[in-house]
Formats: sequence, structure tokens, C-alpha cells
Amino acid sequence: MATSVKDTNFNMQINSQKKSALESLYSSLGMSLPEAVNIFFEKSLLVGGLPFNVRLPRYNRETEDAILEAKGIMSTQIPTKSYSSARELFDELDSEDD
Repeated sequence: MATSVKDTNFNMQINSQKKSALESLYSSLGMSLPEAVNIFFEKSLLVGGLPFNVRLPRYNRETEDAILEAKGIMSTQIPTKSYSSARELFDELDSEDD
């Protein structure tokens, strides 16, 4: 089924930062981004589908709560305290021990 003749183009759009990170990653493995994509396609054909499991992650309750809290903080729905220096943060942490 595999052939070495490349007779068509495949174009896709990707975030430029992600593309740079992927190019760096695959370069460290001795291949280009197009070579890595071709390997993915060949492996998909070989196994008859995606070459890895695709499923929703399952986390314990504590991890799910932490994820929701982080999302709330990132969306500014949960207020957070800020510090002008690491010393100020450590001083406050030290005072909580008393």
C-alpha cells in the first residue's frame, strides 16, 4: 500500500509557535516536520486508524477541582492575590505558620 512517489500536496494551517516547537522537536529526532507527518500517515495506514488511543482524560476529583480552579483563575472569575516580590510572598507564607 505504501508508495514512495509523492504526487500530491497536503496543506494545513497551524499556530506558528506550535509549528516552531514541532520543527525543533522533530529536528532533534533527525527529521523534518513533513517527514514526521508522513510517518504519522504511514503508521495510521498500517494500524488502520489513529496510531494512538484517543479518549477523554479521567482525573480524580481533586485533580478535576484543581483544573476548574485554574480555569477560574485564568478567566479572572476567581480573584487571586499578587505580590510585588518573592520576599513578600515568603514573608506571608512564613507568617501563616505561626
